[in-house]
Amino acid sequence: MSSLAVEGVEGQALSTSHQRVLVVQLLPGIGDMIWHLPHIRALARHVGAPVTVAAKPRSQANEIFADEELVREVILVDRNPKGARGAHDGPLGMWRLIRMLRSYRFDTAVLLHKSASMAFATWAAGIPSRQGYGIGVQRWFLNRGPYLAKAAYWRNRPMQRATLFLQSANIAMDEAEPRLGITPAARGAVQRRLDRVNRPLVVLGIGSSEPTRQWGAEHFATLARALIDAGWPTLVLAGGNGEEVMQRQICTLLGDDAALVVPALGWHMAEVAALLSEAAFYVGNDTGVMNMAAAVGTRAYALFGATPPLHHSAQIVPVLSPSGGPFDGVARLSLDAVLAVIECDRGLLGPGNAGAPDERSRTT
Repeated sequence: MSSLAVEGVEGQALSTSHQRVLVVQLLPGIGDMIWHLPHIRALARHVGAPVTVAAKPRSQANEIFADEELVREVILVDRNPKGARGAHDGPLGMWRLIRMLRSYRFDTAVLLHKSASMAFATWAAGIPSRQGYGIGVQRWFLNRGPYLAKAAYWRNRPMQRATLFLQSANIAMDEAEPRLGITPAARGAVQRRLDRVNRPLVVLGIGSSEPTRQWGAEHFATLARALIDAGWPTLVLAGGNGEEVMQRQICTLLGDDAALVVPALGWHMAEVAALLSEAAFYVGNDTGVMNMAAAVGTRAYALFGATPPLHHSAQIVPVLSPSGGPFDGVARLSLDAVLAVIECDRGLLGPGNAGAPDERSRTT
C-alpha cells in the first residue's frame, strides 16, 4: 500500500474482537452494492462474524443479502431519496436514525462512504469504534484510522476506494471480483417462471436510473429483431416495474416476433441473479442488472456513454458511444456497433459454441 493512499493511522485498526460490526455503504444503486460485495465479505471474515449493513432502500440490499451468510441484517437508511423526503431526513429523521443505531449496540462502525451525516449518527449513537474514509467533515466524528488521502479518494472510483481502505487497514480481500451466488430456491422459482420458454436465452437489460444511460425502446427493438434473426429463440427483458411502458413499446415494435420476448420486470434480486446465470449473455444499459450479470459469471455487453467503462469484472465487455458530438449518453450508439462487439467477442452472433464466452465454464 502506497503511503500516498492514506493520510495516516490514528488509534487502532479494526479488531477481530469486535463482533457487532456495522458496515455503511450509502451509494444508492444496485450496482453500487454489487461493487462492494467483496469488501463487505472481507470485513465479516476479518472479524469472524456476520456484519450488519446500512444501505439506501434503492440499492435493494435487503434482497441482495437475503441469503448471505456473512450479513446478519440490512438496515435501510432513508435519507435524500430521489424526488422525495426520507424518513431519516431533517432533525427529527436524524434522531430516528440515531435511536435506531443505538438500539443495536454496535461495537464498531465502518463507513465505506464519505457521508459526514452518517458519521455523526454513529458518533451520536455511542458506537465506540468508528472508521471510515475520513474525507472532509466526516473525519471529525471518526476515531480510528487509517484515512484515505484526498487525492487517492478523488482519483478513484467507489470500488477502488473501498479496496484502498481495506488494504491500508490490513484487511485481506479473498475476492478479486464481485461474486453472487445462486440459491436453490431462486433457481427453482426461475425454472417455474420459464417452464415453457425455449433455450438458450439472452437477457436484454432495458432498465436505467438515468436518461443518459437509457438506450431507448426503438434501439432495443431493433437489437431484439437482429438477435431473433440470428437465431436466438428467446429474449428476456430485464428491468424494474418502471420499465413496463418501455417493454410494451418494444413488443409493439416487434410485431409477431414479440411472442419470443419474455418480460422479467420487478423480480426479486435473487431471481434476477438466477435468471442471469442461465443466460447465454446480457446486453443492455449500464445498470445494476448488468453488474449482477457479471457477478454471476455471465458475459455482459454493457452500453456506456454517460460514464467511463467499468473494468472491475472480466465478464464486462464495454460497448462505447462514439466520441465527439453532444453529451447525449448512449443515444448515438448504433445497432451495428453493438452487434459488432458481440460478434467479435463471441466469434458469432447467433447461438453456438465456437469459442463463445457463454459456453465457457462459469465462475460461480
